[in-house]
Amino acid sequence: MRQSSLRRACAALAAGTSLALALTACGGTTKKDVKDDNAAAATAGKADPGAATKKGLTVGFLPKQVNNPYFTSADKGGEKALTELGSKYKEVGPSSATDTSGQVSYVNTLTQQRVNAMAVSAQDPGALCTALKQAMSNDIKVVTYDSDTNPGCRNAFVSQASAEDLGRTEVQLLAKQIGYKGEIAVLSAAQTATNQNTWIGYMKDELKDPKYKNVKLVKIAYGNDDAQQSFQQTQGLLQEHPELAGIISPTTVGIKAAAQYLSGSKYKGKVKLTGLGTPNDMRKYVKNGTVDAFELWDPAKLGDLAARTAVALASGQISGKEGETFKAGDTSYTIGKDGVIVLGKPTVFDAKNIDQFNF
Repeated sequence: MRQSSLRRACAALAAGTSLALALTACGGTTKKDVKDDNAAAATAGKADPGAATKKGLTVGFLPKQVNNPYFTSADKGGEKALTELGSKYKEVGPSSATDTSGQVSYVNTLTQQRVNAMAVSAQDPGALCTALKQAMSNDIKVVTYDSDTNPGCRNAFVSQASAEDLGRTEVQLLAKQIGYKGEIAVLSAAQTATNQNTWIGYMKDELKDPKYKNVKLVKIAYGNDDAQQSFQQTQGLLQEHPELAGIISPTTVGIKAAAQYLSGSKYKGKVKLTGLGTPNDMRKYVKNGTVDAFELWDPAKLGDLAARTAVALASGQISGKEGETFKAGDTSYTIGKDGVIVLGKPTVFDAKNIDQFNF
């Protein structure tokens, strides 16, 4: 944690937590701490897959930001699952998505309240670690969802989708729309964005399949997750490649900006556009014929799985160890390396289902 962030965190803790917790959360960080944070959390006791699901548990949800439509949808999914399982749901969290010291304070609040488990979407991979470890030392199970901490700071991470699935399915979606023929381009975020580059790597690998022999990737453009730059990059792609058949934009800012440009141009309905977007951003472009289909994960399902994972941990059915399996609703999940649980393939949104979603 940076010194400035540490000071803010300590100030917040001093105002709202016990001295013991404040001292724990604001202690110095050693090289050993960092090493431990990067290792998967030690499992407490042996898991019993046949153990009964405990009822009457309390699970606290701590999103990056409260009153954000995405997290509202995710946490409602968690609340619904907990109600079904006979447990209690509560939500706390900062009003700003960059208030990391606030998140630390809320972790300590949940620890003081002795919840049985917490589901956290971390603003920073390391800043919450000391507080989360304090929670785990008090036998509180910690699940991260949407955005992870370092592996040693939680019991399990519920991931939206695998990088490979996101990369390959975007190619599959666009290729189908253009009839597996023509020039395509990618409109990415920053040239250094790790997640974007990982997805693009899988896109390129997917394109090596013989079924894409008539599909040619001609350009990767970068809009830096800025609406105006992404709009201009879309315009530039079409000027440079007038025969372009389709665009993949694996960023919610980029796909919306590209759709905005296409919808007011002669290319509307002719140049296909897909990628990762939110239904609320893309609804009008689907309905006016600019976009046929795009994808993203369903945050309500993500929250549902986070809640069910928390209950399974608190019930002793799983410990977060690689290879363990458990059932969440009608689906069985296997815990992967470093306690990662993948929700599944992304959800495809089109004219038939887009009005069922609000985020």
